[in-house]
Amino acid sequence: MRAAAAAFSTTAPQCKRKTKDGNKKRGVSSLYGSGPREPLSVSDAPLPKPVEFKPKIEVDEGHGLWGFFPAPGKLLLTPKETEEHGRAWTVEELRRKSWEDLHALWWKCCRERNMLATAREELLRGKFGFGEREIGSRDEEVMKTMRAIKHALTERFYTWQDAVEVAKSDPEINLEAGEGQVYTPSAYEEGYDEIAAEEEAPRSTDKEPKETLR
Repeated sequence: MRAAAAAFSTTAPQCKRKTKDGNKKRGVSSLYGSGPREPLSVSDAPLPKPVEFKPKIEVDEGHGLWGFFPAPGKLLLTPKETEEHGRAWTVEELRRKSWEDLHALWWKCCRERNMLATAREELLRGKFGFGEREIGSRDEEVMKTMRAIKHALTERFYTWQDAVEVAKSDPEINLEAGEGQVYTPSAYEEGYDEIAAEEEAPRSTDKEPKETLR
C-alpha cells in the first residue's frame, strides 16, 4: 500500500493570506491613548469633562499647628528670608527679665525650632538642594538663646538656695510659719513702740510756770 504524500514544489503558495485581526481590543491602549481602529457607535458622543471641585473648608488662622510653618498658608521660607534673623540673647540681658518673660521667650524658641525642623524635612523630601546651611545657622542662634535662659534660671535657683540658708540663721524669720507671716521684725517693732510712746506723752513742763505766775 502506498501512503498519500503531497508533491514537492518550490513555488509560493497561492492561498489567500489571513488579514482579519482576531483580537477585538487590538490597538486600544491606555498608555498611548490610542482608540479602536474602526469607529464605534458612541464615537461621536461628547465625553464628560471633570469639574474643578475645590471644597471650601474653613480653617482657623490662629490654630496652633500653624506654628510649624512660617505663616498660615506658607510652607517654606526662601534662603534669603531664613538668613534675616538677629543674634542670640546673652545671659547678661536675660538676668533682668522676669519669670514670665523668660517663660514666653523659651516657648517662642521652641516654636521657632519646630518651624525650622519642618522646613528641613520638606527640603529633604523635595530634594531641593538648598537652604540647609541657612536653616542650620538660624537654629544655632536659637539654641544659644535657650542655653542662656537655662544659665540665667540656674543662677536664680542657686541664689534662692543661698537666701534660704541665710534665712534659717535669722531669728526674725520663721520659715515654718506656713501661710502666716514669715518675717517678724521684733527688734524694730519694740523700738518703734518706745518712740511712739515718747511722742504721745503730754509736754506740761512749759505750762506749769505760767500758771504759778498768775
